[in-house]
Amino acid sequence: MASPAHDPGPALDKDGVRLTVDDAIATVTLTNPAKRNAQSPALWRALTEAGRLLPGSARIVVLRAEGKSFSAGLDRQAFTPEGFDGEPSFLDLARGGDAELDATIAEYQEAFTWWRRSDILSIAAVQGHAIGAGFQLALACDLRVVADDVQFAMRETSLGLVPDLTGTHPLVSLVGYARALEICATGRFVMAEEAVSTGLANLAVPADQLDGAVRDLASAVLAAPRDAVVETKALLQGAQGRDHEAQRAAERAAQARRLRDLAGLGE
Repeated sequence: MASPAHDPGPALDKDGVRLTVDDAIATVTLTNPAKRNAQSPALWRALTEAGRLLPGSARIVVLRAEGKSFSAGLDRQAFTPEGFDGEPSFLDLARGGDAELDATIAEYQEAFTWWRRSDILSIAAVQGHAIGAGFQLALACDLRVVADDVQFAMRETSLGLVPDLTGTHPLVSLVGYARALEICATGRFVMAEEAVSTGLANLAVPADQLDGAVRDLASAVLAAPRDAVVETKALLQGAQGRDHEAQRAAERAAQARRLRDLAGLGE
């Protein structure tokens, strides 16, 4: 009788973040539904660690969340005098020097930057509320599949703050400056239909079909050769920073690499 397959368990499971890996697909799950997956510095460090722990076999990273909400944003405890146990409160950080504050925010941002690495493709599966830091975490991914009950909102300005977790660049890239400014300045909700029509989301489905839709999208990506997807992603990522002629040259160089690889002439 064959032995049951060994389940290695999660590669990471702490501070509201769980990382599991199944061959070419890694899944990062927010695991604190009781607090609507509110975010904290500890959660951000766990997300950064999840990125560092990805094995080389991972081609797709799915970001999902347990419960009815993807993430309700920053845990408001951050704004209390006591802050989080073992952490400086945001009020204490504000009293520190500029260099210290800049370095701390840069550390927080690391949780939001690795999702766009060229060697992986990241897909956020978003249901319910994705507010503030939750919205920015969804924006950190390459693609977004949303449930029809999704509610995006950038509420930082209502707290007297600005979005600082790397969400402003992808938001402007996706919906344009004027709409991005209006979304951020008003803090209003962006629902599923608008998210799809403006390019903020790739697809909206009923909530009970969200996981299946993400699996289908991941399978479609995995059907293409990895190196071709990696080269294409890098080509598209650089397009906004190049003029037309520079992009043409980048296309030629990328295609030359692919042709040499296919011919067995790669370095």
